[in-house]
Amino acid sequence: DTKLEDLRELIGPCVGLVTMIRMAIDPNNFGRAISLAKEIKKMGFEVGFNVMYMSKWKELTGFWDLLPEINGVADYFYMVDSYGGVYPEDVREIYGLVSTKTNVPIGFHGHNNLELGLINTLTALECGAKIVDSTITGMGRGAGNLKTELLLTSLNAKNGLEFDFNALSKTVADFDELKEKYRWGTNLPYMVSGANSLPQKDVMDWVSKRYYSFNSIIRALHNQSKGIKDNQELPKLKLAVSGKDVLIVGGGESVKNNVEGIRTLLKMNPEMVVIHSSSKNALVFSEISNLQFFCLVGNEGHRMEEVFKGELPNDAICVLPPFPRKMGTYIPNLLSNSSYELTDINFTNSFKDSHSAIALQLCLEISPKKVYLVGYDGYSEMPIGQKEQELYLENEYLFEKIKDYKLRLISLTPTSYTKIIHESIFSLL
Repeated sequence: DTKLEDLRELIGPCVGLVTMIRMAIDPNNFGRAISLAKEIKKMGFEVGFNVMYMSKWKELTGFWDLLPEINGVADYFYMVDSYGGVYPEDVREIYGLVSTKTNVPIGFHGHNNLELGLINTLTALECGAKIVDSTITGMGRGAGNLKTELLLTSLNAKNGLEFDFNALSKTVADFDELKEKYRWGTNLPYMVSGANSLPQKDVMDWVSKRYYSFNSIIRALHNQSKGIKDNQELPKLKLAVSGKDVLIVGGGESVKNNVEGIRTLLKMNPEMVVIHSSSKNALVFSEISNLQFFCLVGNEGHRMEEVFKGELPNDAICVLPPFPRKMGTYIPNLLSNSSYELTDINFTNSFKDSHSAIALQLCLEISPKKVYLVGYDGYSEMPIGQKEQELYLENEYLFEKIKDYKLRLISLTPTSYTKIIHESIFSLL
């Protein structure tokens, strides 16, 4: 997507410092890539074509017709397994097709979603590939790449390639520290995305969210592979309560530390509506008579089953985001007849699929006089991890947005959130 007129400004300063410019190319933009490559060659660089989405090439037509035009333009033509989903037989077949269309040296760049990076790379070398990619400890976005140390060890044993194992070991040790911090490498969702040639960009985002379980992610990927938006549409929620005070329950430890006070408050106020943004503390409320809603986002249906050990409350009402849901839909079987979806989430444009967004939207539907919170502790101990920091900032944002709708949020347990007021629960007893 780089314009010809921008090339000089973009890579001119690299002349004499960089030998090769490699271009990541969508095969649907192959013609534009050839035009850019010709200009890059005039500037004195070698050019590598990294053509993406290898597992989908056989479905294309125009790309194959243009392939002979890279002769004399590209110095290397990389087959890039963007989704990490090709098999050795695919490598052989596609290598054979490419080699009949161009005399440019062929390379291979594999992703490791299905942990086929090594065998696919060795297969490419057997086919005649002149250049292949790998990274120390497989460092790379998402599922990562073929491990350099694995490839070198394999080539040492199979082909007698000599190198310094001590130097390699020291380098790997340094990268292991980085891997422990940044956590690259394949996992079940990346495997599913690779097997179905689905982009791993979404998976990277989903895996980082604490409330998206692997089951949720797999369901979303399954829906994508079938070309459907969501696997289930639910009846719209129609509330029979209005103007009642609300208690929103989060997953913080402060709920367990204030059990008696919370139970007393609810017994004194039997019409107060309880909204569980997380079901983590739900057992605390198993003996109360108040109307209870459960926000089912991501992993929450499975968490409910674990919390209640299969004995789910038959009077619970489950509330889900509007259809279609990004992660698809999972509802425990016993609660399927008491589950509904919101018509809309209109108080925010961000984080619409979070637990707190569902709980706050439900508050707006109820139009309560007062909204109390328990279990929204925040994080008082520093430092906190990236996921915890993201969740904290997400909730702060939502608490700020809901103020525009005249909802005054009062935490009855200790909290580090700055956008809500804190009062002792005992002041209400």
